[in-house]
Amino acid sequence: RVLGMVTMVTMFPAVALAQSSVATDVTRAEIDAVYETLGGSIDKQIKVVDVGKSTNVAVGILERGALETEGQVGAIVHHDVTEVYYILSGGGTLLTGGEIVNATEPSAGSDLIGPTFSGESRNGQIREISAGDVVVVPAGTLHGWTEILDQVTYLSIRADPHDALPAGFVNELIR
Repeated sequence: RVLGMVTMVTMFPAVALAQSSVATDVTRAEIDAVYETLGGSIDKQIKVVDVGKSTNVAVGILERGALETEGQVGAIVHHDVTEVYYILSGGGTLLTGGEIVNATEPSAGSDLIGPTFSGESRNGQIREISAGDVVVVPAGTLHGWTEILDQVTYLSIRADPHDALPAGFVNELIR
């Protein structure tokens, strides 16, 4: 077995070197520290990790208060970044997809979400989301909350295959 591994590393050194052997942790204490400073902001990045092959993965914390919409729903689209929501507490009604109307010009984006535009959705998929649920929102998918009764707090794990997010970012509160 050892000889086989040595042979593989010798024959494929680029593959062996390209794969990171170090994991990055985002601890509950770090999440809590950043969450406590949300204040007027609804979204703060905790860490952004370069996972190789020009791909970054970010972890952010979000909290949204009570919300109720009527008629068309305003929503956003992240051009390059896929988001995975893990609902920590609360919940609400989430809309994804549908026809985009009244779209804005794409912005350069931010360190949180990369290039983004907004618009209104018609005929999107609506579903109830609550604590413990996971939702995957692919890049290019319109998404927005249509109703939040009290609040929803969630982690957003952001897959960024285009280096839109700043690799190596660590929130100043946890450095």
